[in-house]
Amino acid sequence: MRLLKQLVPVALVAFIGGTIVGAVQGSPFLTLLMGVATAVLAVLVYARVVRWSERRAPVEVAARGAARAIARGALIGVAMFAAVILNIALVGGYRIDGQGSPAGALGVLGFMAAAAVTEELLFRGILFRIVEERTGTWVALALTGLLFGLSHLFNPHADLWGAIAIAIEAGGMLAAAYAATRTLWVPIGVHFGWNFAAAGIFGTEVSGNGATQGLLHGVTSGPALLTGGQFGPEASPYAVVFGLLLTAVFMWLARRRGNVVPLRRRATATLAQ
Repeated sequence: MRLLKQLVPVALVAFIGGTIVGAVQGSPFLTLLMGVATAVLAVLVYARVVRWSERRAPVEVAARGAARAIARGALIGVAMFAAVILNIALVGGYRIDGQGSPAGALGVLGFMAAAAVTEELLFRGILFRIVEERTGTWVALALTGLLFGLSHLFNPHADLWGAIAIAIEAGGMLAAAYAATRTLWVPIGVHFGWNFAAAGIFGTEVSGNGATQGLLHGVTSGPALLTGGQFGPEASPYAVVFGLLLTAVFMWLARRRGNVVPLRRRATATLAQ
């Protein structure tokens, strides 16, 4: 019941906000405005339902230190995607074909802010955190990562491999980022930085949602096995490799800081049945 009490209100904000953001995408300024508004409202609703259902302060979205944590995460996300696109470019799968659209990038910023915040609140703030309490960190990471990947099957141009790649490189990595820091701001920053770099800077597709207008006019070509094809670079093996590397780093930090919740006996018995 606690999971539903938190999941339903935040999901409602995500759905309504996402619908509005999608409806105003023709106007970059309105997209930015509504995207940021959706992100802020989602955090406020999340904080409220956690206080109500768990009788505690929602320290994972505490305002203190939020800006620095988001910035650190965003830098990691941008650097990770830059490394992926550089490797694709080195094998001839990506090239820059002129300047893109600064106005378009502004709209992407708002769209990705809403997407990163709402998805992290739902998948890491609610699902991962509550499942982890019952099963331990590793089981929760695997289960919620799989759910995160499968949720992308509903995107245009999505396929099974793209969903699997997202589950491995993003679902696991972002859960590990939360486990390492015990704040949602870092995974929100990583998620936003990755998505904005893909669409808002390099002008590539994000999770099969179609080409976007970023700061650069990027052209992807060559074997889909290397470039990710219509799903975008997230389905590239380079993205999977870098995502796994970051997952390992975050989990090492989580273990070092004593943040790894051990496998629960109840979960062990359930898995054995």
